[in-house]
Amino acid sequence: MTKLHAKQALLPVGWAENVRITVADGRIAGIETGVEPAAGDERHHALVPGMPNLHSHAFQRAMAGLAESRGPGEDNFWSWRTVMYRFALEMTPDQLEAIAAQLYMEMVEAGFCRVGEFHYLHHDRDGRPYADIAEHAARIAAASETAGISLTLLPVFYAHSDFGGQPPIDGQRRFINSVDRFEALMTASRRVVDRLEGGVLGVAPHSLRAVTPEELAQVVRFADGGPVHIHVAEQTREVEGSVAALGARPVEWLLANAILDESWCLIHATHMTEAETMELARSGAVAGLCPITEANLGDGIFNGATFLKEGGLFGVGSDSNVLISVAEELRQYEYSQRLGLRMRNVVSAPPASTGRHLFDAALAGGNRAMGVAGGLAQGEAADIVALSPGEADYWRNDTLLDHWIFAMDVGVDAAWVRGRKLVENGRHVRREAISARFRAAMRSLVA
Repeated sequence: MTKLHAKQALLPVGWAENVRITVADGRIAGIETGVEPAAGDERHHALVPGMPNLHSHAFQRAMAGLAESRGPGEDNFWSWRTVMYRFALEMTPDQLEAIAAQLYMEMVEAGFCRVGEFHYLHHDRDGRPYADIAEHAARIAAASETAGISLTLLPVFYAHSDFGGQPPIDGQRRFINSVDRFEALMTASRRVVDRLEGGVLGVAPHSLRAVTPEELAQVVRFADGGPVHIHVAEQTREVEGSVAALGARPVEWLLANAILDESWCLIHATHMTEAETMELARSGAVAGLCPITEANLGDGIFNGATFLKEGGLFGVGSDSNVLISVAEELRQYEYSQRLGLRMRNVVSAPPASTGRHLFDAALAGGNRAMGVAGGLAQGEAADIVALSPGEADYWRNDTLLDHWIFAMDVGVDAAWVRGRKLVENGRHVRREAISARFRAAMRSLVA
């Protein structure tokens, strides 16, 4: 049993002062407010819930910073994808596990306590399945255990290179499955996830360009009540292709042909009309935003103001994993809105501060998209982050969150996942061993 005392803690009802949280068996066993610290209490300035990271491609952590040189032609998402495929085709299972463990360690250090792994690097380098079709899923699960982060595994169904059921290109050979083979992969992945404490299994049809309407209907059933995630409307070329092939824009088509509800998460949803934005917000589905990656790839700006006005839920993910930060994902989202609309404090709902609204909204939407509950409440998993203001210990409550997200001073000091303390003084307790293995894997990949 562990007792944590904080001068302030963000509970479901709001900020509370002088809070003692009792942790037992990985869960929050009790919460007291208005109490002074007792002998044996671990003392902190502020405690907040751990944030879920709803969209990650772990293997892409290996190429962070390696696609920042302009080629001879126009540089965009599609040219970046060529570099990504090259890395995907080279990676071994051992390398994948080492890279994922490094990434997941960095996530916990940043204040993420659960990751949604949108996992599509399935097969051997020649495109043939491993003897265990879930070999790479097992490696992802092992990496999550090494780093201690909770895992929502989202095996990706990927069958085609473009709309109209176009055959896959060679660079996609490690991703591709038939519906029957994908069902076998899901069965094997469920065995992997069932062995994980706090593990959740969902399904991820990659995108409307990689999955035909008939395949989408079949694959969604494999979720068996778990989350359903899909890339959608990330690029204008994708929107144009959808109109040509399906007679509708991607989000428009999904709203008309899929039963979008609280189990769905639409990743990016960048290019939507006002009508699509409003209908998506009202559907209960979560918009899975990846602001740093979307900016890095030049995707465009999400229609955040309309989505917020209609009560839409969003969460954040680190996607291509070029930079891992709760605060910077939230800040990039708000700043993109400010730049697009030439306004300030767009993603906000008075009287809360913008930082507080961003944090609360991303927590609620992210947890829904991950298929879990969450928050600092009795009975919930003890996913807790301690924020330290350094010398600026005068920042409190919403102002503390505003400084973490938009200013300086505040950072992650400690983090617990399911009651296990994994970060202390800003560093993961297994950083040295995990990073050594990661460096070895990277040296062999870039040699």
